[in-house]
Formats: sequence, C-alpha cells, structure tokens
Amino acid sequence: MKVKRIILIGPPGGGKGTQAKQLEADYGITQLSTGDILREAISSGSELGEKVKDTIEGGNLVSDEVMIGLIKERLLANESRSGFILDGFPRTISQAKALNVFLAENEMDLDAVIEINVPDELLIERITGRFSCSNCGQGYHDTFNMPKVAGICDECGGTDFTRRKDDNEETVKNRLVAYNEQTSPLISFYRKIGILSVIDGNQDIKLVTKCIKEVLDA
Repeated sequence: MKVKRIILIGPPGGGKGTQAKQLEADYGITQLSTGDILREAISSGSELGEKVKDTIEGGNLVSDEVMIGLIKERLLANESRSGFILDGFPRTISQAKALNVFLAENEMDLDAVIEINVPDELLIERITGRFSCSNCGQGYHDTFNMPKVAGICDECGGTDFTRRKDDNEETVKNRLVAYNEQTSPLISFYRKIGILSVIDGNQDIKLVTKCIKEVLDA
C-alpha cells in the first residue's frame, strides 16, 4: 500500500481525533495529534509546558514557532516513515507554508487535505458535554455517549471521571473565534493547491469515515 500522508482540518470538537484514530488503524499510519503532543509538553512540567498550559487554558493558539518545531521533530521520527495523519496542524497559513517547505526538503508529498465541516452551534454542544474515565481515558458525552451503567466506565469499570478545564462554553467560543480567524484561510490555501476535499462532519461517524476513505482510495 502506498504511503499515506494526510492533513485533517476542522474546528475543535469536529471529530478529527476520532477519524484520525480510525484511519491510523485502517491504513497502518501514525496519528500526530497536536493536542496530544501539547498535553505531553504540559505534563512534563517544563518551562515550555507551563507556557503551553497558560495559552491553551486561555482558549488561544500556541505560537507557530513552537508548533512547527514540535511537528518537524515528529515527522522525522521512525513512527512517521510509513505515513502520517496530521490532526490539528497546520492551523495558520504560516504553519502551512513552513510545512510545505519542510516536506519538499525531505522529499515527502501530501496525498490529501480533508476538511471536516461542522456548524459552530453543534460544536459547542459536543465539546462542553465531553468527559472521560480518569483510569483508562475512555471518552463519553452527556448527550451522545453516556456509560451503559451510570457512573461506571464501560471499558475498565472505573468510577472516577474527569472533564478538561478548557471544555467550558466561554473557552470553546474563544477557540472557535481563533479557529475561524486563523485556520479557515487554510481552506482557500489548500483548495488553490488542488488537494482539498470537504466532508460533512454533521453525520454518523461511520459515514464520515466512509467519505474520507473514498477520497484516500480514489
């Protein structure tokens, strides 16, 4: 199978992470989630991690310089040699241009840039209702995906759940404003290059996956 190099674009809560994990399993390629990478930096307790923490909890985007450096490091790692899914990067035109230069220098080509499109009002409901098992990390939602037995994790039987501090309505709205101002121009950028496909994210998860795979397998 040809190496797949993919970018998923979409607003916070739009389903990029869910789809990336499925594509990772189906194609044997590595998901590079900037959210996970940044949370690892925060957990490290380093000076950089503290700066990232303050930025994220304020609902703002991490600087281009920091993100580009983190992504370049991961793209050169062995885990990315068989292909990758960029989930949450690039988020600005400057990041996209830097990525294009880096890929060209390392003789890598993008196969597809896929936008998962979801209305803002639905995103706020999706994000503010999220919570997860503190023990195994299994995700749930107040409306769409409650545990089968109230208060007990379906996966591990844990009874302690947690919500991310930044999953509140005010912060979510700030994140959407930042997304619309800085990330939406990427749609035009990649459309001009000719590798953009737009998927309706306001449908069943399996249908979204099917649509994405049709693009990749075309």
